[in-house]
Amino acid sequence: MNAVIEEKKSLRLAMHGARSQQKLASKKSYDLEICKRLEHIISARKAKVIHAYLPMGTEIDIRPLIQKLLKKNIMVVTPKTLPKRQLSHLVLHSLEDLEKGVFGTSYPANSSEYSGPFDLIIVPGLAFDADNYRMGYGGGYYDAFLEAHPTAYKIGILYPFQKVPKVPVESHDQPLNEILYIE
Repeated sequence: MNAVIEEKKSLRLAMHGARSQQKLASKKSYDLEICKRLEHIISARKAKVIHAYLPMGTEIDIRPLIQKLLKKNIMVVTPKTLPKRQLSHLVLHSLEDLEKGVFGTSYPANSSEYSGPFDLIIVPGLAFDADNYRMGYGGGYYDAFLEAHPTAYKIGILYPFQKVPKVPVESHDQPLNEILYIE
C-alpha cells in the first residue's frame, strides 16, 4: 500500500476517535455557532441553491441551519450515496421525511433529483488543512462531485482538532474555497 493511503488511513482513525470523545454539550454549542456562521455566509453570498450533507454520527449537526434555509425558501439539495462513487442529488423538503441510506447516511424520501448549478456546497470531512484540502471517509464521492461543480463556492466545516498541518493529497483530491471552524 502506498504511503499516502497509509497516512490517510491512520489520520481517519485518529479523527474518528477524536470526534467520538467530544462532550455532547460543547459539541451542541459549537455546532449551533457553526450554523450561525454558515447562515451569515449564505446570506452574504446571496446563495439560493445550497448543497448540504445530512449529518450522521459525530459530524457537525447542521440540521438547525437546514431548517432555517427551508423556512426561507432557499433550495437545499442533499446527497444520496450510490454505487461506484456516485452521488444522486435530491431536493430536500423536510427533515422529517428521510430514508436510511448506505454507510449510515440518510436522504430525502420521495424527492426529485436536482441537476442544476449550486451556489454553495457545505462539505463534511475528517481532516482539513490551511491549503483548504480535506480528507473524507475514503470513498472519493465528494472529490468527483466537487470537480463537477467548479463555479460553486465550496466550504468545509470542522472542529478545531480536525485542522491538521497537511492533509495527505492524491491527484483526485479537490481543494475547497474555504474552511470554517471556531478556535
